Amino acid sequence: MKNNRNIFQLFKMSIFNISVLSLVFVLSCSSGDSDSNDVPTNLNVDISIIGSDTNNPNGNGSGTVVVSASANNAVRYAFRFGNGDQISSETGTTEHTFLQNGTNTYNIAVWAYSQSGAFINESYSVDVFKSDEAFATLVFSDEFEYEGSPDNQKWHHQIIPPNNGSWHNGELQHYTDREENSFVSDGSLKIKAIKEQYSYNGSTKEYTSARLNGKVAFTYGRVEVRAKLPSTAGTWPAIWTLGANVDETGNYFGDQYGSVGWPLCGEIDIMEQTGWNKNQTISHFHWGDLNTEEYMDTGGETAVAQASSEYHIYAMEWDSESIKTYVDDTLVFELPNSTNKPYNHEHYLILNIALGGNLGGDVPTNFTEDIFEIDYVRIYQ
Repeated sequence: MKNNRNIFQLFKMSIFNISVLSLVFVLSCSSGDSDSNDVPTNLNVDISIIGSDTNNPNGNGSGTVVVSASANNAVRYAFRFGNGDQISSETGTTEHTFLQNGTNTYNIAVWAYSQSGAFINESYSVDVFKSDEAFATLVFSDEFEYEGSPDNQKWHHQIIPPNNGSWHNGELQHYTDREENSFVSDGSLKIKAIKEQYSYNGSTKEYTSARLNGKVAFTYGRVEVRAKLPSTAGTWPAIWTLGANVDETGNYFGDQYGSVGWPLCGEIDIMEQTGWNKNQTISHFHWGDLNTEEYMDTGGETAVAQASSEYHIYAMEWDSESIKTYVDDTLVFELPNSTNKPYNHEHYLILNIALGGNLGGDVPTNFTEDIFEIDYVRIYQ
């Protein structure tokens, strides 16, 4: 059974201009004996609701709007939201957050003033959604209610070894995009590690597996992955993120967000499990200080009973103040966030099983295969 949670539509949040719902009035007048040529003209008002998109037209629950105004012969502007006080602005742009929960209709009035004080104004009516629930809008998910290969609209297979024909950390496998190593069946994604000789670009390994990049880059939010972990020694499953500016070989985003490399990109290990202790999981952070470029890392661990036979929810809650990781409702580790850490820009999600290496350890000679099973992936903002 899927874990029930109130969700909105399955689209990435964006900020875009909305059409004003209704124009209430337009008024032109002048102050004192000003010449009519001094009155501002052509007042244009642009209203954006934060997080508004086709499926969330009233916003993402922040209750925040951005209003921009421009007019000929105007030197300053003023705004009033609902019955509030008039707010002045020389730039013509201001931001306001409505505090009443739910979807409500608000009046927004805008004035444009000339040097002499002559003005014109307009008033608009908009519907804005406000919610106190943190991370209320679903921006990415896969419930795996289909059969076959992972949805290529949501997942990218990273298969090019970035380290001279191998993967970093002493991993022993090749990652592939074959259905043998990653497939969806019976309501879950299976990432399968297999003992088999496999060659890629002249490099031969004794194991194969899969490494999936989520095709969404996001800043802040809640990640939930409901999963069963492999039970065999030598397997190293992970749910983690990298800064989208890492520009790692073969990753989905390439250099679209920059090319700072690791660790300046930042890494968040929401869940890792060693190959030698299948009764606990690790949450760890790796980063380069943005001021000094010094490598830093820290983390914690927690016991997880029946990690391979029962589903558990591995989660992260990330904002500008901190990053918290959980197993079910148990806090594993909290890292304070700050401007010198690379955790205030876009990251992307990675799911994989490695064999051997730093956290996999020795792989038993009788190993044949094992599975990392994922019931769903959800990212909220």
